[in-house]
Amino acid sequence: MIVRIMGEGQVTLAESRLAELNELDEELLAEMDKGDGPGFRATLQALLAKVHELGEPLPDDSLEPSDLILPSPDATLEEVRGLLTDEGLIPGT
Repeated sequence: MIVRIMGEGQVTLAESRLAELNELDEELLAEMDKGDGPGFRATLQALLAKVHELGEPLPDDSLEPSDLILPSPDATLEEVRGLLTDEGLIPGT
């Protein structure tokens, strides 16, 4: 699957690796519900770092349709709320 991190580019990530992102996605949702800004920021950074760790970057000149779009590292709580689905940011969470 192709994952776009807004403002950074795209990575390819095996769908089987999404389960590894679920815990961070659930933690991020809980922090958003509580309005925990510092916790939200730290967890968002950890989630994006995990995507980079598990995925392989696509070349900068490649533009593939994205299966999943994640917020930029400096996204606000409000911006991330706009990207949420019933499952959070990561499908199957």
